[in-house]
Amino acid sequence: MKNYTITVNGNVYDVTVEENGSGVPAAAPRAAAPVAAPKAVPAAAPKAAAGAGSIQVKAGAAGKVFKIEANVGQSVQAGDAVVIIEAMKMEIPVVAPEAGTVASIDVAVGDPVESGAVLATLN
Repeated sequence: MKNYTITVNGNVYDVTVEENGSGVPAAAPRAAAPVAAPKAVPAAAPKAAAGAGSIQVKAGAAGKVFKIEANVGQSVQAGDAVVIIEAMKMEIPVVAPEAGTVASIDVAVGDPVESGAVLATLN
């Protein structure tokens, strides 16, 4: 199995492809994946570096930022929604992994995000 991240019309999708033994089908997606990856990585890298907190709040799924629930300086408890991501027409809350104070929000509404991307940080 191979994992790829594909961007279609600004939407980011994580795709898993099973190899069937033929090298030709696996080579075509491999050529397309590097085109999409550089667009997403530079946009996410500065935002992740902007975080001031030591606790990272990461996206559990790829999608678009639908709503930001917390503000910088706000106290949150473990399990409180910090950001809501829209993926496949569903709203998925991204919650604080532990209690703390929001140090940074590293995304904006409408931003595409990949699974595992840092969306905010807490102190």
